[in-house]
Amino acid sequence: MFSAQRIPYQQTGAFTKIVLDYLEGAATLSPFYEEHPTIDGIKELIARKQKQSIDRPLLVATLNEQYKELVVDEKVNSNITLLAKETTFTVCTAHQPNLFTGPLYFIYKILHAIKLAGELKKQLPEYDFVPVYYMGSEDADLAELNHFTVEGKKYEWATSQTGAVGRMLVDNSLLSLLATLEGQLSIYPYGKEWIDTLRNCFKEGNTIQQATLKLVHSLFSSYGLIVLIADQPLLKISMKQVFEDDLFLHAPSQIVSNTGGKLSEHYNEQAHARDINLFYLQNSIRERIESSGDKFIVHNTDIVFTASELKEELSVHPERFSPNVILRGLYQESILPNIAFIGGGGEIAYWLQLKDLFKHFNVPFPVLVLRNSFLVLEKSWQQKIEKLGLTLETIFQPNEVILNSLVKQHSVHDLALNGKLESASALYDSIYDQAQNIDPTLAQHVAAIKKQALHRLQELEKKMLRAEKRKFNEQKLKIETIKNKLFPKNSLQERVDNIGYYYSRWGHEFIEALYEHSLGLEQEFTVLTENN
Repeated sequence: MFSAQRIPYQQTGAFTKIVLDYLEGAATLSPFYEEHPTIDGIKELIARKQKQSIDRPLLVATLNEQYKELVVDEKVNSNITLLAKETTFTVCTAHQPNLFTGPLYFIYKILHAIKLAGELKKQLPEYDFVPVYYMGSEDADLAELNHFTVEGKKYEWATSQTGAVGRMLVDNSLLSLLATLEGQLSIYPYGKEWIDTLRNCFKEGNTIQQATLKLVHSLFSSYGLIVLIADQPLLKISMKQVFEDDLFLHAPSQIVSNTGGKLSEHYNEQAHARDINLFYLQNSIRERIESSGDKFIVHNTDIVFTASELKEELSVHPERFSPNVILRGLYQESILPNIAFIGGGGEIAYWLQLKDLFKHFNVPFPVLVLRNSFLVLEKSWQQKIEKLGLTLETIFQPNEVILNSLVKQHSVHDLALNGKLESASALYDSIYDQAQNIDPTLAQHVAAIKKQALHRLQELEKKMLRAEKRKFNEQKLKIETIKNKLFPKNSLQERVDNIGYYYSRWGHEFIEALYEHSLGLEQEFTVLTENN
């Protein structure tokens, strides 16, 4: 149904220098991670992880409690049971509960974890590997999570609820959004199936984290994926000492800031560590904790603690403390027997600031794997690309570069002055030698004339190209149409489009195709093309 073509990430123009340098193993980044994403790196992490104390019985009990109201696939049950064994490790990806899964890369991250776990089992059969989606349900940035885009139409959930998005409830506003979406997608072969799946998960009164758990489970349980909602009181007990250190000694801030300073010598700073990297989480509140004199205040509230009161609160209610981006990964790696973390470019960049933080708390730093990226190409758009004489590599270039190449390729006129510029340059060089023999000051004058003349000839070449491009207006419009479709908002498709349209067109076969063409430790961009 689909075929795949790989393109080096460097050729897409869509990834930052720090990510590309990481993929290439640049020496400037080697101090900021333990192991590169290779099978040897995985082996090294396994050896370190085996020495870490992880409460596996608690993890298994937490997952069993979390899944008790779901019809659990045998593969999921088996994987939960496997986590009790010291020879079982996880391959983890993490993301917030974006509404209806949000952008496509949400799906790609999960499938990458599944694929890599399977590949590691084949290469290291003496161990077991379980794919895990860690749900960042404590995130309170509703504006980032409350929308999705289908066929260029943006859907946005309007709600007055506040606090952690995962704890918010499905309400009438969200259900009306679903009804509108049904009108758009029901015309496709699997549109009703997708809407029914969403309705079955997002029922009024359910929390967003419950609904997202059910949705992800329905899509990926056949692969044995485990979803972990880490907003759990018992799991957070293991983080008491880390949280206390952050609140009163500010060690995480000092460590990460120091690493960030070293990293900023070569790259932009990725994540800013605060003095306190915890939020206070309760009911409809998730707000920063800040120190103010000898008090601790919860930002945007009237809640105030003394130092002793805050220590007591942490001792009795560790679940009321929510880590920010600096501490979240440390929490993840403290409760999971994890050896590889799959993240996007931005995630990889800020994780590179965290190695020394992990070392401080004696937690093994995982192998960082850049998540898979796809461009999904329907056959009708593939035909448009071919009709213009473009290649898949070409379409990643800026519109103007594509058009220039097209004009030079198809114009009946010779638009390049390369040979003529070389001839002109040679002519002036000859005159320069002649003048030099007569009077060196004349030679300097010739050099100035040459520079001016060549510049004017180059400007003439550009004007010739611009004049010819005006004859290719139809092709220009077609290029813009293709690019707007495949790169919405001048971004990668996976960062904008929701899976809803693609599932509605191809059903679960689309997910199966993505899984089939997902890579494990190999790192290339994939163009997934619908076959005729």
